[in-house]
Amino acid sequence: MATTFDYDALRAQTMGAGNDEAVTVNTRALIDKVLARYSGEWTTLRELIQNAADASATKVVIRFQTLPSTSVPVPQSSDPSARLRHVLLHHTMKCLFVENNGTPFRDSDWSRLKKIAEGNPDETKIGAFGVGFYSVFAECEQPFVSSGMEALAFYWKGDSLFTRRLHMGNVQSNNTTFVLPMRNSSSPVPSLLSLCQFLASSLTFVGLESIDLWLDDWMVLGLHKIVAPSVDVKIPRDVDKTTSEGLMQVKSITREAFQLNARWLKAVEWKPKATSAAVKSTQNSTSKTSPASQSLRMFFSKLAPGSNNAAVEQEVKEEIFMQNAISEDLLIESNATLFIHVNKANVVPLVKLDFAKELERATKKPPPRTTTVSLLTASFDEHVASRSAMVDALRSGTDVFSSVLPRTGRIFIGFPTNQTTGLNAHLSMPSIIPTVERESIDLNNRFVRTWNKELLRIAGIVARVAWTSEMADLRAKLLSNTIIAENHYPKKEDIEKLLPETLFLHKTFTFTESTPTSEVGNLVEESFWTCNRKMSIDILSSRGVLPSSSVRVSTENLGFVEDIPVIPDALKEIGLIKKLRDYAVITEITIPDIKKELSGKALGSEQLERFLQWIGNQARTGDIDRDTVQSLLAVAVASDEEMNKGRILVLGDIKNYINVQKVPQEMPIPPTTIPFKFTKKMSKMDLEALGWQDLHTVPWLTYLVENIGGRGDLSSDQDLTTSQSFARAVLPVISKQWDGLSQASKASVIELLTPQTTMPTKLGMRKPGESYFPSVNLFEDLPVVFSIHGVKEKLLVALGVRKTIDIGVVFERLMAPSLNPALEVNGAAKKWSHVDLIKYLTSVRNDIPLKDIKRLRETPICPAESEPLKDSTKLYLISELFEPEEVLRRLKLPILHWPGIFRPGSPEGRFLNFLGLRSAPNYMDLVNIMSTASLAKNWSLRDCALRYFIENHHTKGYANFDHSIVTVPYLPLEGEAKLSTPKQCFANERGAILGYSILRKDLHVHASKFGVDNDPPIQDCVNRLVQKPPQFKRNAREVFEYFAGRLNEIDRQHSDMLSSAAIVPVTLKSASSEKPGSETVEGLRHMPPRACFLGFDDRYSEIFDYVDFGQEANAFLIRCGSKHEPSTAELATLVVRQPAKLFAVLELPRYLQLLRNLAEAWQNLKKNKDLAKTMKTAKFLLAYRDYPSNSLNSNREEDDDQFVRVAELASASQIVIMDDFITFNQFKTSLLAAPMEQALEDFYFSLGTPELGSLVEENHNIAPPTRDQSIALKLQKLVQERMPLYLHDIQPELIKRDANWMEKNLSVVCVNSISLRKSLRGHPGSHNESRSAAQKASLKGYNLFITAKYDYFEVSQVLVPLLLNRAKTQHIMMLEMMLATPLNKLQARGYNVQRILRQKAAEARIAEATRIANMEKEAAELKVREAEYNAQESQRSSDSQPGKSMPGVFPDYPDRSDQSTAPEVPQKPRGFFSDIGKRLGIESGSHPLLQKQPSQNNMDGKPIIPDRGAPPHTQYDPSVHVQPETVTAPHQLQQNLLNAIKSSRAHNATSVVSQPAVHEVKETKSYCDARNSQDISYVSTIANIRIFISRTATENLNLSGPQFLSSSAPGLNLFAHVLMDCADIYLLDRKSLHIFYDDRGSTIAFNQNKSLFFNYRYFENLHLKHVEKGQTGEAVVYWFVVMAHELAHNLVEDHSANHSYYTEALVIQYFIKVADKMVAPRISAAASKIMGSNDID
Repeated sequence: MATTFDYDALRAQTMGAGNDEAVTVNTRALIDKVLARYSGEWTTLRELIQNAADASATKVVIRFQTLPSTSVPVPQSSDPSARLRHVLLHHTMKCLFVENNGTPFRDSDWSRLKKIAEGNPDETKIGAFGVGFYSVFAECEQPFVSSGMEALAFYWKGDSLFTRRLHMGNVQSNNTTFVLPMRNSSSPVPSLLSLCQFLASSLTFVGLESIDLWLDDWMVLGLHKIVAPSVDVKIPRDVDKTTSEGLMQVKSITREAFQLNARWLKAVEWKPKATSAAVKSTQNSTSKTSPASQSLRMFFSKLAPGSNNAAVEQEVKEEIFMQNAISEDLLIESNATLFIHVNKANVVPLVKLDFAKELERATKKPPPRTTTVSLLTASFDEHVASRSAMVDALRSGTDVFSSVLPRTGRIFIGFPTNQTTGLNAHLSMPSIIPTVERESIDLNNRFVRTWNKELLRIAGIVARVAWTSEMADLRAKLLSNTIIAENHYPKKEDIEKLLPETLFLHKTFTFTESTPTSEVGNLVEESFWTCNRKMSIDILSSRGVLPSSSVRVSTENLGFVEDIPVIPDALKEIGLIKKLRDYAVITEITIPDIKKELSGKALGSEQLERFLQWIGNQARTGDIDRDTVQSLLAVAVASDEEMNKGRILVLGDIKNYINVQKVPQEMPIPPTTIPFKFTKKMSKMDLEALGWQDLHTVPWLTYLVENIGGRGDLSSDQDLTTSQSFARAVLPVISKQWDGLSQASKASVIELLTPQTTMPTKLGMRKPGESYFPSVNLFEDLPVVFSIHGVKEKLLVALGVRKTIDIGVVFERLMAPSLNPALEVNGAAKKWSHVDLIKYLTSVRNDIPLKDIKRLRETPICPAESEPLKDSTKLYLISELFEPEEVLRRLKLPILHWPGIFRPGSPEGRFLNFLGLRSAPNYMDLVNIMSTASLAKNWSLRDCALRYFIENHHTKGYANFDHSIVTVPYLPLEGEAKLSTPKQCFANERGAILGYSILRKDLHVHASKFGVDNDPPIQDCVNRLVQKPPQFKRNAREVFEYFAGRLNEIDRQHSDMLSSAAIVPVTLKSASSEKPGSETVEGLRHMPPRACFLGFDDRYSEIFDYVDFGQEANAFLIRCGSKHEPSTAELATLVVRQPAKLFAVLELPRYLQLLRNLAEAWQNLKKNKDLAKTMKTAKFLLAYRDYPSNSLNSNREEDDDQFVRVAELASASQIVIMDDFITFNQFKTSLLAAPMEQALEDFYFSLGTPELGSLVEENHNIAPPTRDQSIALKLQKLVQERMPLYLHDIQPELIKRDANWMEKNLSVVCVNSISLRKSLRGHPGSHNESRSAAQKASLKGYNLFITAKYDYFEVSQVLVPLLLNRAKTQHIMMLEMMLATPLNKLQARGYNVQRILRQKAAEARIAEATRIANMEKEAAELKVREAEYNAQESQRSSDSQPGKSMPGVFPDYPDRSDQSTAPEVPQKPRGFFSDIGKRLGIESGSHPLLQKQPSQNNMDGKPIIPDRGAPPHTQYDPSVHVQPETVTAPHQLQQNLLNAIKSSRAHNATSVVSQPAVHEVKETKSYCDARNSQDISYVSTIANIRIFISRTATENLNLSGPQFLSSSAPGLNLFAHVLMDCADIYLLDRKSLHIFYDDRGSTIAFNQNKSLFFNYRYFENLHLKHVEKGQTGEAVVYWFVVMAHELAHNLVEDHSANHSYYTEALVIQYFIKVADKMVAPRISAAASKIMGSNDID
């Protein structure tokens, strides 16, 4: 165990002793390390310019002083340009002077200048860390500073930095100068262009006004900044001026415009290196090259995409020309001007005191009271002005302001940093806190991070206000143009003029990912969008600058809604617009937009046509649904200027469109029809998709008819009833469509036209029924139609135009009935009889219209026979008369009076039949005859009618008559004097039992002809039975037998109804003892069939009602739900409802049997969820309780001297299952126990009865472990030995964990004592006792604690619950017997010990045989390779010349043909695996995690052989003939590797003692060599691998072998599996593997006489945590290489080149197999079982 120290006391003791010693600092190293953080260019100038700005300087002068070249003389030419060219090309840097006119240094400044890390405490200054000035040491060794009247010089003494300060007396200078002599005098002149660009960007945000750059005597660059007065920017009210975390608030924003003027010499643009390189490139391209270089260049030219040598050469030529032109005169001056404006926010921090303190602690200065955040952009006008001003510079390819223009915006902290903003705009934030080198933003420290994030959010607010301001300027420009042009909306031309400026603004404010930290840009962008309370943002649209919520994206041509603001096409896919579309802030034009636009104005003709085409296409393709289409049409209004004096079209009222194939377009149409000119370009599908239908003939004709007589908007010329010309135009249109009209449409047309005067005749407009065809010429004054062309005859006929004279005219003009001789027509009396009239009508029958036919049928025109052969004076309708036949006369029916012989087949007979003359009476006529005759007691007439009906039943069609509609009674009944209808009587005589009427018996054979059913409807019978059940059993038998005869008619509905109806008479229990045969109503009660049971059963006769009505009647009751005996579900239902009653009736034995039956049927019972739920809570279960003998109960099963067992009924939750007799005996007076039957216990358990063991709550008190753990190890070995025997006969479904789990996860620990306090959950009381065994879960498995005198039974009680589900006492006793009985006695008792053990041994032998077979297979393959190799070598030797060797051959390669054993390899092979040992920590002596532990001991059993080292390098002597060496055959190398693997063996000794090393070796850092000796002792065996522990570990850690084993068993198991997996890769015998534990040594593994030992401590520290999570790949690779190292020692003992060679050869040979073991399922499963199986309560 590790010793615990009180470190607080130890520190106090240390502080009270000893002397104070200061911490020394290596100043030079410190400065070098600080400067290493400064990766940017011009760092020194940046810091010095920043210092000038902090000192309120307005001007900075930078002067570079150079040294002449020592090799190239100064040109003698007087040309200053040539001298400057010489300086740029050949001079080197001598000194740098930086001068500013700021405030001279004060004493505090001089003092701070000498201190590192003491920044400027002024919170308004940028300097914070106090290390910026020390960047000068990157350029010089001894900087010098002069300011005011004082000077300061720096100088070094060794690695310490010192200063000397001088007061210059009366010398007065207001300037501050930094003099930096260059450390390296050979440094060339820096790039002037890069330096000028840096200085231009440096002037942007600092308070300086000018910067001059001098090179010797030449002023190379002059920069001047002019700032205009600032203007306040209005912050919109919707903008939240406070940041999200509330630490910053914008007080105001101003806009500043400034101008940067630059003047520079042409020397800045000159690129001497580029010129020389270009010239050289040109020369190389034209020079002759070797074929190899030409082919290589050709190869890469093919790979280069779009390579064009001609274009490259042209660019080179142009560059040469330009640089030559510049170099002619380097003193020519160029100038440029840049216009920029800055939006500056004045920010007030709102930090709390605690936050301010933390921030001051981090930055050494308090947060500023106010600060600024500036956004630098260029407006479009300024951008154009700047570009025009710089046109000359751009033409020459030089842009001094390239870093100033915000092409890629950067964060400025006085100077630009490497951090971009994500915008095309710079951000200046003097108060933002950078990293030490001031190149990035610090987002690490908690409080600094919060401060910086809030400042970045302020930047987002400033950007949002700047954007709003820019949009306001655009809006003002548009507004002025609109007012000047007096337009309501801006014109398209005005919008297009502003598009370049808008594109420029979008490019400026488009967010991209910032670098190197993307979070910076994300914070600015987030604040940009979220600072506004509304998500909307102002943007340019087709209707001006509007909020984005009012602007849409137009995806198609919607010319009919031109007033909807849309995004111009040029802006759709750019920055902000695309993001707004992605965020769904701007959407495409929506239906509500279109609806709003349509509701605001009327569409013109052209717009209406476009709108209809668009909406029709959308509706047809399904892009908008039907409801949306209708809602758009409902609000759309259009004006038609060409029709009807500006007619207004309300599209919501439109229902139809014109099909010119049906209605000509020139015809008048209803207002609900769209004119054809608007739909002529639309397809039928588009129009129908709008819900419109083509205008059919009927609606169109209805419109024409409804607007006649001046109604509506039709003129008189369009009146169908008065204008013959219009009627002649309309009728052909109808005639053309007539054949295609449906019958309903034709009827509608007829209905519309026949009442109106729509037919043009020679007498004028007449109704169609009053008009005649031209062929009717009987009278000359008839209205005959004329001049109708193209009208079909069938239309005229359908409309009623007559081909015959009206029947009324016939009656008036031609017929003078004999009964009225005074009637005359045209002065002459007509003597036509009814026979003459029939004959005339027969002749013109085909032309008689239906109306006249109807009149003939409704007019009485024929007499009937009054008496035989005599005329009648009364006229009848033809339909009231019958044909003259004798059989009909006998039925007393009215017969047609027809003189002579009447022939039904003659024309007159057929016409009379057509008019309704009857040939036979119908069914109802006969019914009336029979009913009337019966009432009049005219039996002959009744019987005549019955016979006529029966004889003509089929021939006269009486069989098709529906008898159910007959309501007149006419059928005679059996045994009754009354009559009945067919549906009120029946043919089955047995139906009389239910009170039904029965047809007279002689008519039963004809019952079906009369429509009489054999039986009443079954539903009616059921209802009668339910309403009036039989009152006596004898009646019940007849009734039930009647229903039994109709079982096929009783369906599920009827049986369900009858099963619950009380229809079965049952004798009362009290009446069952009366005189047999006596039956009274009072002694009966009616029960539902399903509550009755058939036959008799002694078991349940006292509970259930049993009846018996005979076999036939019982069949009916069975159909209704009766059973011969109750089902289990019924018994269960009854027992849960009346358990006490049932228990009292059945008594204990039968009730117990009932519970057994329920237990057998539980699988079916639980399907009824309601019943199962009730059973789980009902008190119906039988249980036993033990009472003291002085308390008696009648229901007792057994008793003894002390307790009486009493049976009780209880619910499942109140009972326990006795699975622990010991606990039961301890608490039995308070427990209700279930019957001890397996079936009943399972049944009770399913209902929720808990097992007694699950209620036990144990609280163990375990004493500390004993020093002697041999007892524990002995028991652990015994348990591991007997567990396979024990589990062999256990049912598999009961086994929770197997013997392998027990072997890996169970650790046995011997303790001094164990006490147990036992209680039951939910029950009072507890029990205390001493125990000899207990178990507890640990992080690595389970610990079994035992005492020295343990009991096998108690050990079994602890182990069995870990192994089995629902452990029983017999399982515990069985394990006790297994543990306590020797193996020979177990075998004598019948256990096949040897077979089981042999089975395990056989499995091990099979695994070993498989391994050996694989190795033999590999050896056989090696022999084949050897034969092939020998054949190839013999062929080579015959072809090769002796004495010559291949150039580049390694003369000392390790494998020699003349060596039989492991050769020496003086040079290690190079490759991927050459340093794999170093990668895994092997070559360095120990893993990095263990480097703090010194290397102390050696565990290698062999004496250390000194490294003889590699032989010296042999110089090649061409005069000496050297025999060529051959490469070792691959099979020989493989054979050596196999020999190394095969030679490994198991270690059989009980201890290993490594003798002290006596030889000094070179490889002291090798992982398996050490200086000291150490001893290890055997502990135990885990997973068939022997475990050892070093004696130093037992002494240093006070840790015994058993203690180490119990605490590390799970980890050792995992380590063993990893090693076995590695051994399987090499096909290595697992017995050669051993594990040892060394707490301090650096030895990872060692090889002792071919036995391999591996240190568990390395596995525990490096890999255990990963392997426990199932991540085994790294561990397998690591120990695979370690094992290769130790296997190589089987061939080579020392750590020589030979050993390294064979180690790497083993790795290379077998590395491919590692992939199969990287995620070995068995190791993962072992880890999951060991670390994830802690699920035992």
